[in-house]
Amino acid sequence: MIDAIEGEADSIVATTVELPPRIFSRIAEIVRREARIELPPSKITLVQSRLARRLRERQLESFGDYIAVIESDAEERAAMIIALTTNHTHFFRENHHFEHLRETVVPMLRERALRGPVRIWSAGCSSGQEIYSIAMCLLGKDRASAEWLNRGDVKLLATDLSPPVVEATRRAVYSADDIEPVPPAYRRRWLLQEEDEFAMSPEARRLVTARVLNLFGPWPMTRQYDVIFCRNVMIYFDALAKAELEARFVEMLTPGGYLYVGHSERLIGPAAGSMTPCGQTIYVKANRR
Repeated sequence: MIDAIEGEADSIVATTVELPPRIFSRIAEIVRREARIELPPSKITLVQSRLARRLRERQLESFGDYIAVIESDAEERAAMIIALTTNHTHFFRENHHFEHLRETVVPMLRERALRGPVRIWSAGCSSGQEIYSIAMCLLGKDRASAEWLNRGDVKLLATDLSPPVVEATRRAVYSADDIEPVPPAYRRRWLLQEEDEFAMSPEARRLVTARVLNLFGPWPMTRQYDVIFCRNVMIYFDALAKAELEARFVEMLTPGGYLYVGHSERLIGPAAGSMTPCGQTIYVKANRR
């Protein structure tokens, strides 16, 4: 989950390189064009702080020099977008979603797996806590409860805009503080202690594929998904971008599939007419026959 450009102004260390408002506006336009993320003027201090390191690494003396680079260098534009996204998440965040997944959706998926493939997508996965929370819900509390996964074609996709956090998802190693929200039964069965860190078990990692993906670029997936999580991502897009993305999610869902969004997010536009609320920020697609 990308929580992009969060309000961190109180913790920002001032830099010696000033970001003029006119240059900020040009940066904001590039970010809007490349990632559809909105940067209001109130974020100027945060952007200045985040990009100061990029100036130092490129040995540039001013944001005027930097804007000239990013307007001509696609690789640096991508690095800028990554620098301007904060990846904030934890295991079993907004736990009511995982309770619904366990109680309502997993039994349905177990039945579906007898007839064909099961696919789940975490869009904006950050460093993997969401997708592995989903994986543990599917695995259950012991190996017997996970046996259905061995008999079926069940795959989980985790995507994010940022290559470093996608790599962290692939690595799937977390600190003791990170795993604190994991229920004890899951922790005992599906996390393996390695000195002072904890690695996801092979059973959990085997389910997950992690890929870099810009949600507003082409989607290479050809199969529909039974469940999509996209939480605390869309609040940073304008209404047009949000409606476009939500409509694409609906198209990507199987009939009867579920979409989970963040606690302050709601469906708008065509997606709102195609999905039925079935819980707190949980929607189900009409199961047309």
